[in-house]
Amino acid sequence: MEDKVYRYHYRAALKEGADGRLDEKIREIEKNIAALMEEGRVMTACLYRYKDMLFAYYESIGEELAPQQVYGPMGELLELWPGEDGSRDWVYMYHVYYHAIPEGVKDWKRKAEPAMRRGRIAYLKPDKIFQYVYHHVAITTEGYLHGDKYQSIALHENILFSYFEEPRTEINVKRDLTKQSTAIEAWSAVDPESHFMRKEGQQGNFFFIPALIAMG
Repeated sequence: MEDKVYRYHYRAALKEGADGRLDEKIREIEKNIAALMEEGRVMTACLYRYKDMLFAYYESIGEELAPQQVYGPMGELLELWPGEDGSRDWVYMYHVYYHAIPEGVKDWKRKAEPAMRRGRIAYLKPDKIFQYVYHHVAITTEGYLHGDKYQSIALHENILFSYFEEPRTEINVKRDLTKQSTAIEAWSAVDPESHFMRKEGQQGNFFFIPALIAMG
C-alpha cells in the first residue's frame, strides 16, 4: 500500500527581539527539512511571516509529524500559547477548504517544480466566522468546485491562512471537471465580501505574505 500524505497548517508568534536570531534559525530549519526530505518523510515545507506571526504549511509522508519535528530550531524564539493540554509553541489551524485530497505519494508528487509556493492570509469578521466555515466545508464536501490541486485554507481564531502553488494544477475533490458546483452558488448568495475585514487600501480579501522558507 502506498504511503499516505498528511497536510498541516500551524501558526506561531515570535517573541519580542527574535529578529536578531531569525536568519540563523531559518538556516537550521532548512537543513532539518532537507534531511527529512532526503529520508522521504517530508514532501513540502514552507514558512511565512506577517508581523510577529508565523504560518507553517507542510506535508509529511507515511507518518504524522509534529511541527516541532520540522521547524524545531525555531522553538526558542516563539511565544507559548496556553491550551487545554498545556502550553505549546505551534497552534494547529483547522483545514476548512481545499480542491483535492492526496491519494498517495505518486498522486501528490509535483510533475515539475512550481514557480512559486504562495502564502496569504485574510481576517474574518468575528460574527461571520461560522458562516464562512459552513459554506466552505459544504463546497469541499460537494467536491465539484475546481482550483489549484495544492491549495488549502486553514483557520485559527479569525485568521485564514491560504497556501497554493503557481502555475496552478486544476482539479476538484471529485476529480471530475465535467460537473459544476452548486454549493458555490449558496456561498455567492450570502455576500462573500461581507465576511472579511480589510486593512486600509487592501486590494482583495486575502493578501500575500513573504516566505521565509519554501522547500519541496
